[in-house]
Amino acid sequence: MRILLTEDDPALAELLLRACKQEGYSADWVSDGVAADLALASETYDALVLDLGLPRMDGLEVLKRLRKRGSHLPVMILTAREAIADRVAGLDSGADDYLPKPFAVAELQARLRALVRRRHGGTASACLELGRLRYDTASRQVFIDGKEVEFSSRERETLSCLLHRPGKVVSKQALTTALSSWDAALGSNAIEVYIHRLRRKLETAGIAIRTVRGLGYVIEPSDDRAD
Repeated sequence: MRILLTEDDPALAELLLRACKQEGYSADWVSDGVAADLALASETYDALVLDLGLPRMDGLEVLKRLRKRGSHLPVMILTAREAIADRVAGLDSGADDYLPKPFAVAELQARLRALVRRRHGGTASACLELGRLRYDTASRQVFIDGKEVEFSSRERETLSCLLHRPGKVVSKQALTTALSSWDAALGSNAIEVYIHRLRRKLETAGIAIRTVRGLGYVIEPSDDRAD
C-alpha cells in the first residue's frame, strides 16, 4: 500500500510517516502543491492525504487537477481549516474524507483503511492473486494454497509492488522508491536481498520472479518463465 502525504510542516509530516509505517504502508512525502501535482501525475498511489494550505499551489487546486485527469484516487483532506465552507469546498472538489487538525493518529489510520476499502467497492479487504498465491492488502497477510506464510514488512511491500503489475517489468528504482519510507539509508543491494528472499518463499507456490537485465523484475507463474 503506497500513500502520498502532502504537508508543509516537517514535524507533522514525520508523525504522518510514522503513522503510515505502523500500518504497514509505504509513504512518500512532499511539502508543496507543485511537487504533489507532479508526483500524482507520474506515480501510482493507493491514497492521498492532502493538506489544503500548501505553498506554491493550494491543496484544493492539487485536488481539482487530480480529478480533472480522471483519477479516482481516494483523497483525505487533513487541514487546520475548520470552517464549514472549507469542508464543503474540499468535498465538492472531489475529496472523499475530511479530517481537521489536531487529530488522533488512531483515527487517521482508521480513516485511511476505510478509504482503501471504499476504493475496492466497500469490501472488507482487497486481494492481489497470482496462481496459488494470495496477498490480502488490508490485513497484509500472504497465503499460499490458503495457508498463511510469514513475510517481513519490506518483503510484503516488494511483493505488493510486483503483484500490482503481474507479467510486466517493475524497475529497481520503482521498488526502491516504494521501500524508501522504511529506511532512509536503504542500501544499493537491498532490493536484490528482498527479491532473493521472495524467490525462496514463493518457489513452493509455483511463482517466479524473473530478472530482466538492465530493466527490473517480473513476477509470473513459473511455468511461464523464459528459458
